[in-house]
Amino acid sequence: QVQLVESGGGLVQPGGSLRLSCAASGTIFRFNDWDWYRQAPGKERELVARVTFGGIASYADSVKGRFTISRDNAKNTVYLQMNSLKPEDTAVYYCHRGTYWGQGTQVTVSS
Repeated sequence: QVQLVESGGGLVQPGGSLRLSCAASGTIFRFNDWDWYRQAPGKERELVARVTFGGIASYADSVKGRFTISRDNAKNTVYLQMNSLKPEDTAVYYCHRGTYWGQGTQVTVSS
């Protein structure tokens, strides 16, 4: 079966940047959108970014202008470039496509 493997999380200072990646270990044949979700302690999981198979991106208001989602269909990989990070961005980030979910990667923004 397809596995989504995430990487790129870590601890950064406010104003810093991180790039998350999520790669499928097997081929995904359906033309699904790629999503990034996040879940902070005590909060509901929220959709933060989505990119269509054709490359059209959309964002939650909380990250618009700071985050950029992109995908490489040939590599079955999605990325989330996160700039100007804020403490409120601290969460576990999950990639998602179709019926598949990544394992989650921790992003912590703190001084």
